[in-house]
Amino acid sequence: MIGKAISDLMIKPGKSPVFDSPENYGLDYENVSFKAKDGEELYGWIIKGSNDKVIIQSHFGVQCSRCGYTVEGKNFISKSLWSTDIKFLNQAKYLNDAGYTVLMYDFRNHGESVSKSNDWITWGLEERNDVWGAVNFISNHSDYNTASIGLLSICMGSASTFFAYGLEEDFKSFKNITSMIAVQPLTYDYFVASMGLPNFMIKAGNKVNKQRNVDLTGDSFLPYINEVNVPVMVIQNQNDPMTNMDMVKELYNTIVTEKEMMWLDLDKKRGAAYDWLGHNPDTILNWFNKYA
Repeated sequence: MIGKAISDLMIKPGKSPVFDSPENYGLDYENVSFKAKDGEELYGWIIKGSNDKVIIQSHFGVQCSRCGYTVEGKNFISKSLWSTDIKFLNQAKYLNDAGYTVLMYDFRNHGESVSKSNDWITWGLEERNDVWGAVNFISNHSDYNTASIGLLSICMGSASTFFAYGLEEDFKSFKNITSMIAVQPLTYDYFVASMGLPNFMIKAGNKVNKQRNVDLTGDSFLPYINEVNVPVMVIQNQNDPMTNMDMVKELYNTIVTEKEMMWLDLDKKRGAAYDWLGHNPDTILNWFNKYA
């Protein structure tokens, strides 16, 4: 009973509605759907800008959808992430104003993307198929198949992207990917440790995870960092209570391509950097513009 409760807390998505719309920002968009590499159906928006440069945004997990995070309907643990809504359409707006087309989509079991096989997440391991699907969709789209692609990968979005580079041999064949921004990449073990759970509860949760074919022990995506073959910026709030800064430093040091590390000095909440993202366009635009 305890193990199932802990497992549900960690791998069963909470309420992650699509609570916002590009219409609220005056953006020209269309609803789209496409297949993940393993056949799961994913839903999202294409926010229309230039045909020659596209940003693909992959959101964080459990409590999030393509448009961000809303406090409505969350429990007290989830609300500790951030006290107000985090609206990812803020960065879509400034990216679009700078000429980018933006693909925003829901990972499986988030927002409108409902998995046919299960109702939990794997912190990037299976979601790597979703990242592959998003890149494949743009790469074969009649309007954008010659565009440069920048990957804006947030938390589980970063993990999913790193897994895609490491476990999908054909992912590096997408030559139109030109750069990546990894926002607060997080391994499962440090997240669990931050919850302050006693070891017996963590073990009980991991036992149920494995029964669900989700093994979240070990190094997660870290062994695959050196497979990334495009320039990478890593953004991390140094006051984030849910991760280990030595892990972030190890990740950054393992990147073999051109790279940049940005340490933020924000509130001591995980969501601070996610919210920052929508209000600080210069850092994001300067990096993507450099390689577009």
